[in-house]
Amino acid sequence: QVQLVESGGGLVQAGESPRLSCAASGSFFSINVMGWYRQAPGKQRELVATITSGGSTNYAGSVKGQFTISRDNAKNTVYLQMNSLRPEDTAVYYCNADVRLRSDLLNLFRYWGQGTQVTVSS
Repeated sequence: QVQLVESGGGLVQAGESPRLSCAASGSFFSINVMGWYRQAPGKQRELVATITSGGSTNYAGSVKGQFTISRDNAKNTVYLQMNSLRPEDTAVYYCNADVRLRSDLLNLFRYWGQGTQVTVSS
């Protein structure tokens, strides 16, 4: 099985710049795309950013220029640097990973972390 564990959330002041981390562990062959999503109260979960194993990134328009996604393939970890947070960034942030479980299988399986709450106070 594959586990994703997020860290780095909590209560922050508007304007602060925390970094979220998400580490994958378990038994697998490789990780393809890793990403961050968020879900604000009363809203649907939305894409924040994704990054491929080669480092290509994609951002939601609402966070482009404000958030930066990165990853350490050796550590199977993805990061989300969030700059100048605003109250509207308050949400539960989830990471996910598209995982190839075995070298002889081409299928990718998507796993999710349990989420980490980020609350931005004004």
